[in-house]
Amino acid sequence: MDHIVRLDSRQEAALQATADKFIALHKGDPVKALKEMIVLNGHLQQRLDALSGSRQKSVHG
Repeated sequence: MDHIVRLDSRQEAALQATADKFIALHKGDPVKALKEMIVLNGHLQQRLDALSGSRQKSVHG
């Protein structure tokens, strides 16, 4: 992991509330919630990488 995110107490509380809701959507199973988040993050990362690649081509091409 190459980037550490630091949160203040307000951001931490908001993140905790969101995490609790996400886990509740998975019937209280944090492992299922984590697995879905990993999959969702992977899809988002692929989209960001594709956007970044197309921007680099337009700048360099």
